[in-house]
Amino acid sequence: MAKKAKGKRGPKPQFLDVACPNPRCKRGGKTGLGNVVSNGTYRTRSTGKARLFLCRACGKAFSSRTGTAFFGLRTPKQTVLLGLRLLAEGLGLRGTARALEVKLDTVRGWLAAAAQHCESVSQLLLRELKLSQVQVDELWTFVKKNTQIPLGR
Repeated sequence: MAKKAKGKRGPKPQFLDVACPNPRCKRGGKTGLGNVVSNGTYRTRSTGKARLFLCRACGKAFSSRTGTAFFGLRTPKQTVLLGLRLLAEGLGLRGTARALEVKLDTVRGWLAAAAQHCESVSQLLLRELKLSQVQVDELWTFVKKNTQIPLGR
């Protein structure tokens, strides 16, 4: 992951596989340019630690979870993944909430975050990998169906 480059106080890691998420950055979205450096870590409930990065080109600070479906979630990653797996297997929103002993709105939030992330991945697959819409649509069928459920039900 990190390549060592010589610095004033010893080797400094350069994260060549990490890209700046800032769309206005001239190096944004491009890896291997050496513009992203470590900017510390912070504790999370789900994974223990997450790394902070800094883009030297634009000055934007961002986390290793930026751009993922887990960004901003306080629930442990394994619990979220289990909840999404239960939903994918056909268990309803309420059943998933009861099984995991969380609120219904929490499960809806996980589903919304996963859906938003899937949308960006779908666009990438369609644009960059030139997949057909049919190949990507199966992933969306379940997510779209369950995000249209009214909050009062």
